Amino acid sequence: MAFIRRSYRVLVTSFHRYLAEEVAVDHAAGLVPRREALHRLALLGLEASAAIALLATWKSGGGSATAPAATGSGTTTASTASPGGEPPAGSSPLPTEEILFSGTESGVTLRGAWAAPAAPRGAVLVIHENRGLTDHIRSIAGRLAADGYCALAVDLLSREGGTASFEEPSEATAALGAASPERLVSDMKAALGELERGAPGKGLGVIGFCFGGAMTWLLLASDEPRLSAAVPFYGPLPDDADLSGARAAVLAIYAERDDRVNATREEARTALERACLEHEIVTFPGVGHAFFNDTGPRYDAGAAAEAYRRVLDWFGRHLG
Repeated sequence: MAFIRRSYRVLVTSFHRYLAEEVAVDHAAGLVPRREALHRLALLGLEASAAIALLATWKSGGGSATAPAATGSGTTTASTASPGGEPPAGSSPLPTEEILFSGTESGVTLRGAWAAPAAPRGAVLVIHENRGLTDHIRSIAGRLAADGYCALAVDLLSREGGTASFEEPSEATAALGAASPERLVSDMKAALGELERGAPGKGLGVIGFCFGGAMTWLLLASDEPRLSAAVPFYGPLPDDADLSGARAAVLAIYAERDDRVNATREEARTALERACLEHEIVTFPGVGHAFFNDTGPRYDAGAAAEAYRRVLDWFGRHLG
């Protein structure tokens, strides 16, 4: 594995490396054919020899970093309902509307999907997976609005013309991997400002999935004091993350069969404890990465329903 890491250490950020590994994991699980995996890795900037070696390592099981079960204060193993393939029950999503708003930098215009209830209890920023702002992510904003929260699903590909401007998802993923952490933080902070304008006086929260989970941790590590609650779903912790500038109560959600992300779980717990942040770490048994996405092959209805119940409880406690 050391050779593989040396081969693609030239990638822009740790999140870029995470995206490359995600392709390799999907290939090893039989979800992505080899040719398509090599195509996606080329878009991410890997040379052919490094891409081939990376796929071979994960295919053989050599890339798996088995993580111990989470234990200790603030840690829970979730119990779930029976798995299934039906969409999650609960409130029907409210419709979202496409909005434009200003970035923190002059001349930057950002895009997002906005939904709001008549009497909001709080406001939540929704951060998408590595394919950008999809209908699935829009539906999460709509569900949160139906359950009492103004919600803004930001499009972190706004500067490239928006997610819809890409012909294939792998191109959107590559563009996200090429974006600097500073730019991503800037755009997320601008989205929080838009939430403040749309829901004045309400507590602010953030929720993110996969790549968006990593972005949630990155936002927490950016000295962002406006957040009262955060829920990263199976997102890797950034390297050397310092959460001391955050004030948010953090509900960190993991999947038992997600060794790659779980390898940073104990580091996340340590960072949360050092920052003296209220937190709970929940690992859902028997499920894999992206179990919440009802459009994906790893979706688990029981775990997704229980996770969403915990999300609403967390936001209810910390956002009002």
